[in-house]
Amino acid sequence: MSSPAGVRSGTTTLWSLLPLALAQFICSFAGSNMNVMLNDMSEDLDTSVQGIQLSITLFLLVMAALMIPFGKLTDQLGRKTCLVLGLAVYGVGAVISAMSPGLGVLILGNSILEGAGTALLIPPVYILVTMYWTGVAERARAFGLVSAAGGVGAATGPLIGGWIASTISWRAAFIFQALVIVVILILAVRLKDPRASEPDKPFDVIGAVLSALGLIVFVMGILATDSNLLAALVLMAAGIGVIALFFWWVRRLERKGREPLLSTALFRNRVSNLGLVTQNFQWLLLMGISMLVASYLQFVRNYDSIETGVIFSAATVGILVSSLAAGSLVRRFAQRSLILVGFVVTGIGLLLLLVVATVPGAWAFAPGLLVLGLGIGLMLTPSVNIVQSAFPEEQQGEISGLSRSVSNLGSSFGTAIVSTLLVLNADANAGGYLAAMVPLLAIAAVGIVISVFLPGRTKLSAPPAGAVTKP
Repeated sequence: MSSPAGVRSGTTTLWSLLPLALAQFICSFAGSNMNVMLNDMSEDLDTSVQGIQLSITLFLLVMAALMIPFGKLTDQLGRKTCLVLGLAVYGVGAVISAMSPGLGVLILGNSILEGAGTALLIPPVYILVTMYWTGVAERARAFGLVSAAGGVGAATGPLIGGWIASTISWRAAFIFQALVIVVILILAVRLKDPRASEPDKPFDVIGAVLSALGLIVFVMGILATDSNLLAALVLMAAGIGVIALFFWWVRRLERKGREPLLSTALFRNRVSNLGLVTQNFQWLLLMGISMLVASYLQFVRNYDSIETGVIFSAATVGILVSSLAAGSLVRRFAQRSLILVGFVVTGIGLLLLLVVATVPGAWAFAPGLLVLGLGIGLMLTPSVNIVQSAFPEEQQGEISGLSRSVSNLGSSFGTAIVSTLLVLNADANAGGYLAAMVPLLAIAAVGIVISVFLPGRTKLSAPPAGAVTKP
């Protein structure tokens, strides 16, 4: 099999990686940039802050719910086709969001179209990285840059979004996203798909509906906690029931010799399972703390969007430094060690953010955000590398969809948990901040425990047969 364009030399390799990294950047940016525009958007759209927070959570939830079926769709349509189609859907959603007259249209553009576009374009990003770069070190470097782009996108979302909202308008932040999408589309034209598409391959429609419905209902249950505890419990139980029904359906298809949406074989790899949990926790912590600190600074400390965004530059620096070092670190240290240390450092960052809740001035939050960014960035790459490298080429569509779904589900959990606790403690000022910080600290502690059970020297799979390699 011939190598795709962009994998022939060091220079052209960067041109292959650039659109993939930018795609991850803009999707992560979209998940956090609205956090500093809550006041501006709610006033302009004549809605509540909780309405804007709901739009943010739904965006992340739509991504998580559709990531598995859309990851599987890469086999039928091809990886490049899904990437380009996802970019187009996302771009349309960004333009609609920019022109929103009210919350309903914002949810259509941002939550549904941008969320669906992201779910369609992100699995191809990770599949192509896995196929283009097959060596442990070079794949780690590639994932390091993509993970760094994602982490920086999430961390700079408040900064860039805040600056645009303050100097122009919050609507211009969505136009910025659309312009970046155009650039990515231009760069993505030169990419080649390492494998031919399989349009005749069957697609498990029932499994896709059940998996998406189960995740949506469960997270909606979390969101309902602040208004009706009984309804919340019913929704969460119903979500778990639908997910259980999904797995029953998958096993039924497998027993009949038919291909399900998601093979149960993916869950028989202990190392991959642990890696998926760490991915979920990392994004839960990153998006949860972004929502928490941004809301606290705006509504308790009364800082504007750009002032709030500037403080988050500390987290950006931390993520960028540790993520870009991932390529060299993975050659020197076991991936378990990097993930374990990452959770420890992240926990320290959370503790620093906890103790400054009553300290005057916004810059008191900078050290904690910097440390948290270093910890998150340190473990993003090894967690992704562990999961993606545990499976051969023919399963990359499935595992990429599952991996990204688990990560974005973590983002949904983070924003849903924090926004719910803030609403429940709306009259408590710093009390809401402290209440929301407790589950984040608990997640970091559990992450440390889980990391201990990863193999000391994670053995990554050899390049799969037929994989694209550099000549």
